[in-house]
Amino acid sequence: MKKEWKQQHEDGSYTVRTCGWSPPGDHPVGCGMKLHVKDGKLVKVEGDPEHPISQGRLCVRCLSLPEFVHHPDRIIYPMKRAPADRGQDKWEKITWDEAWDIIVEKVNGFKQNHGAESIVVFGGTGREACLYYYPLGFSSLQTPNVCYPLSGWSCYGPRCAITDYILGAGYPEIDFAGHYPDRYDNPAYKVPEYLVLWGKMPLWSNPDGFYGHSIVDMMKRGTKIISIDPRLNWLSARAEYWMQLRPGTDTALALGFLNVIINEDLYDHKFVEDWCYGFEQLKERVQQYPPAKVAEISGIPAAKIIECARAMATAKPTAIQWGLAVDENPNGVQLGHAILSLSAITGNLDVPGGITLGPPAALLGKWRVETRSQISEELWDKRIGAKEWPALSTALATTHPDETLDTLETGKPYRLRMGWFNSSNFITPTNSAAPQRWYEALKTLEFNVVQDCFMTPTAMAFADVFLPLPTFAEHDGVVLTHFGRNAIFVGAMNKAFSVGECKSDIEVCMELGKRLNPENWPWASVEEFFSDQLKPELGIDFNGLREAGVFQPGYTYRKHEQGLLRYDGEPGFNTVTGKVELCSTLFEEWGEDPLPYYKEPPYSPVSTPELAKEYPLVLTTGARKVTSFHSEHRQIKSLRDIDPDPIMEINPQTAASLGIKEGDWVYIENQFGKCKEKAHLMPAIKPDVVHATHGWWFPEEEAEEPSLYGVWKSNINTLIPHKHIGKLGFGAPFKSILCKVYKAED
Repeated sequence: MKKEWKQQHEDGSYTVRTCGWSPPGDHPVGCGMKLHVKDGKLVKVEGDPEHPISQGRLCVRCLSLPEFVHHPDRIIYPMKRAPADRGQDKWEKITWDEAWDIIVEKVNGFKQNHGAESIVVFGGTGREACLYYYPLGFSSLQTPNVCYPLSGWSCYGPRCAITDYILGAGYPEIDFAGHYPDRYDNPAYKVPEYLVLWGKMPLWSNPDGFYGHSIVDMMKRGTKIISIDPRLNWLSARAEYWMQLRPGTDTALALGFLNVIINEDLYDHKFVEDWCYGFEQLKERVQQYPPAKVAEISGIPAAKIIECARAMATAKPTAIQWGLAVDENPNGVQLGHAILSLSAITGNLDVPGGITLGPPAALLGKWRVETRSQISEELWDKRIGAKEWPALSTALATTHPDETLDTLETGKPYRLRMGWFNSSNFITPTNSAAPQRWYEALKTLEFNVVQDCFMTPTAMAFADVFLPLPTFAEHDGVVLTHFGRNAIFVGAMNKAFSVGECKSDIEVCMELGKRLNPENWPWASVEEFFSDQLKPELGIDFNGLREAGVFQPGYTYRKHEQGLLRYDGEPGFNTVTGKVELCSTLFEEWGEDPLPYYKEPPYSPVSTPELAKEYPLVLTTGARKVTSFHSEHRQIKSLRDIDPDPIMEINPQTAASLGIKEGDWVYIENQFGKCKEKAHLMPAIKPDVVHATHGWWFPEEEAEEPSLYGVWKSNINTLIPHKHIGKLGFGAPFKSILCKVYKAED
């Protein structure tokens, strides 16, 4: 893709080629685009047809970027206010030097008087900050407490941890030929016969570096879809099999598939014999899940389960892509284990058109976690929740989020005193369960810093210092798909213009680090920092990446046969047994069943039948919209015109019985909380299931407390309880909980 990254035009305008990440949200797909700038303003965004992945196609969020960057409400200078004025719109513009002086004095004071562990860094989801809030905490602030505040760390974390423990490899992704410049025409590639989308709608979510429209490309080349989803979406409507299961019963379905494949001798005997550990134990376990029993649990006919399992096993290759329905499930560890077992015993791991695996060491992104070595072992041992939840803390260099809330509320094992909110607006219904508890608990912090682009409910409620973030169009950077755990490509973010005095995440890390711990930050510039990360692994510096636009490192299939997955260079997988662990040695060591099993959701018509009499509907949440990235974009007019309101989906038959018509505002309520959304009648949803959108707040409403931009009005996460997680510390009931719905007469 080598070309000029900046082109000057006769009228004084210019065009910059770049790859997007965020803010605003791009997840990190690294879509290629051309930014047209005139008189210092972004006037137009168009897709770059020469980008090997996105090939000129962009979503409306990228196209609306000029509205975002030049929005009159955007904050483009540092600000401060007195702690007594939290929740009030009493901000004062300051310089960056003044901001650093305030922050450094506070940080040093907390360290000296209460220890560095009294500081906590909160990180958000999917933004570019995912690479930088670890070193911000470990290297700049030197606290062991970096927290992603999603109950059970229920986004991406479980998938990565499970894969690490079962396969000893980086994140598993479907093979969409992203490693090759000639893409699907590369002779090493094979188009999947079947693509299983398990709790995922990647056309809208474009998750973690996977370009969703690739599925359409593969469908045009003959790939057939198996959609496992309670909701009808664009892909499930075009699927060969739409498995419309009861929310939360996915693990039973996966075990039913394994039952059919094993009992009908449809598995890959050679791969199982050579590379799998615990097959006989798994075979015995799945006898507990015959199709008839799974049909009763899931609501899918037994004949359809059998037919779908046969298709999945006999097609070569079949790729499985799994999403948040796996993570946001207290039974999700077992579901992920079962899904990986399906891919393994059918011989679809690390083969063309199957599932790709990253090497055990993350590309480039490993630096972020390695900064952990810059704090002492004594301090690292104080990380919140690490001892209580070793399965989470072994794979993920963070606190346990649920334990972090408990610590804020109780002051045990020690009191947290300073919070740094890095690209995280989490009291909106984005990632925190029980957000009102978080809201009250976060009030106990004595000093807070927030980094963001706009004033948000979280910033208005808690910030003492606000640091303005640039968009990806306003700074140099690197796009790293799957955060380096399975990097399909590396893309250059090229600065096109500046708005105000915004500083990127890496600039903030470096400037703060040089004031607090200069020995950890030897780089003179952002460009030098990126060059130092790129050269050892890619052989190019940042300017080389800028000129290339996109660097595709290529791909080696069947790495387990060549000793490329293990640190010792021996063939096999980087696990305790050296094989894919269908029976997990680590799970057993942590006191968990080493084999996958089904457990009913904590609140369901089956597990809590008496409660279901009062709350008869099963609530699932979180499906993506193309017009927003979680809670972002609510103030962007063109996007809000498309999706003006939070929407809940309900079956027309159920709605009629409740006196609800299309477009009525309704309350969704259970024993934990309630929120208000607008009803959309959806014939394809089951009569006992409803779906609610997430991430809603209202920038047009009153900013100050108690309103905080109407953050509590449509906050679906008020219905999700705290610490209803799996035995290993992962998962939460975001995708399956009981509720009732009634018309909002007000």
